[in-house]
Amino acid sequence: MHDLRDVGGTPGGLPVFLLGLGMLGAGAYLLLNQVMVHSGYWSFWGDNTFGLTLLPLLFGIGFLFYSARSMVGWALTGLGAVFIFVGIIANLEIHFRPTTLWNTLVILTLLVGGLGLVFRSLRPMRRR
Repeated sequence: MHDLRDVGGTPGGLPVFLLGLGMLGAGAYLLLNQVMVHSGYWSFWGDNTFGLTLLPLLFGIGFLFYSARSMVGWALTGLGAVFIFVGIIANLEIHFRPTTLWNTLVILTLLVGGLGLVFRSLRPMRRR
């Protein structure tokens, strides 16, 4: 019978696990807080081609208004939505904001130290 305090079968591993989880969460939050995400210009198949990626969606919607059972309409609408979604994701630019070396070291120490403590709490303790 295991007690709630016995995380991963480790006697008394709950405090170490919670400390590690807190450090991991704080490090992940601080790291993601330093990342800036913005979009660039649409260049899915060349410069300024967003209108071309709208064509399958628009034709699909037209087919669906004509007949809601049209398999071609559903396929074109789905394909057009996928093109637009992939185009948005493909044009995202991600940058790490400038910060001090100290802040970066604190963030990475919290992240990696928290992971280490979480894994340590899940490992069975050796008996002496």
